[in-house]
Amino acid sequence: MLKLLVGILKGAVIGGALGYGAFALAQATGFGNPWLTYGLIGAIVGLFVGKPIWSLIRSKESTTWISVLKSVFGFGLGCGLYAIIAKAWGGSLYIEAIGQDVFAWPPTLGGAIGAVYGGFVELDDAIGDDKTPPASDTKKNQKQLPKK
Repeated sequence: MLKLLVGILKGAVIGGALGYGAFALAQATGFGNPWLTYGLIGAIVGLFVGKPIWSLIRSKESTTWISVLKSVFGFGLGCGLYAIIAKAWGGSLYIEAIGQDVFAWPPTLGGAIGAVYGGFVELDDAIGDDKTPPASDTKKNQKQLPKK
């Protein structure tokens, strides 16, 4: 359960930061492509949440293709979640404190998309991480001492 919460937090922070960067870029230059923004949020969350790319590069037992696949899947998931929320659902949640619609403001929607995918990736990478063998195997592997 702790890994899930850590993944949600990491994904929300990464997604919110990238969403705010995209919002600031759109304000400064006028360039704003939400498909690219939310796709990159999913891709970067896939690279850094769970087992990050640098731990997979250093490990002799794993391959870096795991990170690449998580990143590619994250790009598609980010675009897909944006399409569901903005295009198909079309809901709005206007909050007066920020003066924006939550589902149209990149920091909040990016944080939400990052949190969803970050929780999924962290939970997926946590499965099978317990290194303790079952109790029945430890008894079989112990040496029997001769009786005196």
